[in-house]
Amino acid sequence: MKIICSCGDPWIVDDSSLKEACGLGRGSYGFVTLVGDSQSRAYAKKTSSMDDLTTLQKELDIILRFRNHPCIVQAKSPVVHFENSKTRPSERVCYIYMEYANKQTLEKMITKFGGRSLPGYMIQRVALMILQGLEALHAKGYVHCDLTPGNILLFHSTTHEEPFDVKLSDFGLSKVPNSGYSPPRGSMFPGTPLYMPPESLGLNGVVEPVLDIWSLGCVVSEMFGGEPEEMGDSFMWKLSDQGVSTVAKDFLRRCHALHPLHRATAVELLNHPFITQKLSVPTVSLPIERQQKED
Repeated sequence: MKIICSCGDPWIVDDSSLKEACGLGRGSYGFVTLVGDSQSRAYAKKTSSMDDLTTLQKELDIILRFRNHPCIVQAKSPVVHFENSKTRPSERVCYIYMEYANKQTLEKMITKFGGRSLPGYMIQRVALMILQGLEALHAKGYVHCDLTPGNILLFHSTTHEEPFDVKLSDFGLSKVPNSGYSPPRGSMFPGTPLYMPPESLGLNGVVEPVLDIWSLGCVVSEMFGGEPEEMGDSFMWKLSDQGVSTVAKDFLRRCHALHPLHRATAVELLNHPFITQKLSVPTVSLPIERQQKED
């Protein structure tokens, strides 16, 4: 099945003609498959058990709250759908439709680099668009709570000469405005432990916007080829000094201040030199970029 971009497509009203192409990934609250219609338009279908209906509905509500934001994944249907499970026909499942990330995820890009640092202009592009998404979320009182490379989607860029666009996804663990927060069942942290700050640990953990800033620092460190090291019950990402600029190190220092009140905000980091400096984009694609185009 030939797949084209679904950006700008109308709502999916009748999904009976959609055909599944392949699986895209699995998370804590379900799995995602690639589906297409008769016009070769592609969509991501996220399916959960009925036990996780409330979580899936929350995720859809957040996505719809930020409809048309360029750095937050977009829904392709305004409602949660239901069907019988394909593996257990006697059970019902729930699902939503979202736009398909035609350049996959940041996690897969990092994996293709095999532990080496991504080029500086790519790291800057990812950090910029993550911050733009976080700025919008935090301004409305939301906290993502699970910012990881697997939840950062990559798309063909709508901006000339940019390598890709970036969108935040997977809001099932997010904290909504004016509400309390408890860690997901079986966990001491709101989200993925490798990306969680120390203050978020446990039932009485602090879940505020600066949690996402710590996670951003972890993601940027990972793009630089950093690795996590245990720090008590949480983790700190360690970098090799080689190839990491003083400006980048200061950006990460602002993200990883141990005291939450000393951590930078998304607005502050958008004005940091690491984000505002102009980095040149190669006119010839790197081998890893050519490989992505072939996938």
